[in-house]
Amino acid sequence: MGKKGKKEKKGRGAEKTAAKMEKKVSKRSRKEEEDLEALIAHFQTLDAAKTQIVETPCPPPSPRLHASLSAHPEKDELILFGGEYFNGQKTFMYNDLYTYNIRKDAWTRVEIPNPPPRRCAHQAVVLPQGGGQLWIFGGEFASPDGEQFYHYKDLWVLHLATKTWEQVRSSGGPSGRSGHRMVAWKRQLVLFGGFHESTRDYIYYNDVYAFNLDTFTWSRLSPSGAGPTPRSGCQMSVTPQGSIVIYGGYSKQRVKKDVDRGTQHSDMFLLQPEDGREGKWTWTRINPAGAKPTPRSGFAVAVTPNHQTLLFGGVCDEEEEESLEGDFLNDLHFYDAAKNRWFAGQLKGPKSEKRKRRRGKTTEPESADKQECGGAGAQGPVEVVREVVTEDGTVVTIRQTLAAPGSAGRPPSDEEDSPDNAGGPVVGPSPRSNAMLAVKHGRLYLYGGMFEAGDRQVTLGDLYCLDLHKMQEWTALVEMDPGAQEWLEDTDSEEDSSEGESAGDGDEDSGAEAGGALSGDA
Repeated sequence: MGKKGKKEKKGRGAEKTAAKMEKKVSKRSRKEEEDLEALIAHFQTLDAAKTQIVETPCPPPSPRLHASLSAHPEKDELILFGGEYFNGQKTFMYNDLYTYNIRKDAWTRVEIPNPPPRRCAHQAVVLPQGGGQLWIFGGEFASPDGEQFYHYKDLWVLHLATKTWEQVRSSGGPSGRSGHRMVAWKRQLVLFGGFHESTRDYIYYNDVYAFNLDTFTWSRLSPSGAGPTPRSGCQMSVTPQGSIVIYGGYSKQRVKKDVDRGTQHSDMFLLQPEDGREGKWTWTRINPAGAKPTPRSGFAVAVTPNHQTLLFGGVCDEEEEESLEGDFLNDLHFYDAAKNRWFAGQLKGPKSEKRKRRRGKTTEPESADKQECGGAGAQGPVEVVREVVTEDGTVVTIRQTLAAPGSAGRPPSDEEDSPDNAGGPVVGPSPRSNAMLAVKHGRLYLYGGMFEAGDRQVTLGDLYCLDLHKMQEWTALVEMDPGAQEWLEDTDSEEDSSEGESAGDGDEDSGAEAGGALSGDA
């Protein structure tokens, strides 16, 4: 009994410390956010000039990360909203809305009156009710000089049938934040974690909130048991058994003045509703078997048709006291909640290659000129190195490690009992973090993200598709050449702060470098 009481006392002490830190951060950031509110209000005034719905066929959206990509619940469409783009001197923040028609392979820009303000690192959840709804909470806006941050705590819903935005006002919800995660659970939206950053301070969260979709009210949940430590950018998904899984994420703490140390979490927790006790939840730490992902941040998450959770890419940071280097990834992992097991997702390769190998002929891998990266042979992992020369003469080196194609480690299927299934070269998205994923009709769609090459940040605007049933190869729907991307060297010029008043094309909207862009927070 004594030990339990001591543990509870320690827990309350930690909550008290966190509350004190939040108050400190809130006080320091209040002035910053007041300054940014005027800029946000200016953009909203420009948006208010749009009084009718305008749908315009267009090229693919500009490169971006920290946007949301969602599958329309009724149509063969993907919905892209918001995000950011950094060109070396400033970050463009977006609140534009695009739809991608899967069957027609066509993009449309959809302008709807009174949209949410520009943001990135928000969360979006699609619901089928009322012809389809897209719910959005929170996210981040930054000043043009990248020194000040505004974290939203607003909740919006896009009614897909009528193409109207609605801000849902309800008290008692989460504080302003970005990098949080949100899922639909029965008739509720459940939200976990995230972070809030000001110029000098930051705080990470591990609180849990639920928004009731019938009463339109927020409630803060108080699960029993030891749950995850505060973090952002984690995996959050609903299991077929009705629980919620939290995996990984990122947080940082100050080790001394002006020196922060980041943590890439790799633990996993189950948030379960208690039987017969409405609104009561329990945390349980779980240790899955199988081929677990290596520790990383900035990974993207989606749910497969058979209710497995899919994890793609990310970055593994190697931190020294004064430096940070990242190894960007493009691997796939599946988590099967029913088996509590991880599987490494490996592709079989094109069918034609499999037939040639069954005949016993030795063939050279086919050219992959049209793809971002080359593939690996059947013998083992291969590192593919590609150098791209940019317009200003800078050489950008892209490194990618590809696993041998085959079925080992992938979720079991009926077709993988023959060793002949090892295919030819496997190509696909280049290594990246903070990409956007969506699943529609059993196909995984991947858009955008970023990687670093030296001091350059390369933001991507490509689109790939993978059939999750066949698991053969990625298909490039939109390709881009990273070397053609404009990169402006950082200067001390003040001209950036006066730009960004365009209300026209979303690609010209102004913003600033968001705090979570490189760390994996979002």
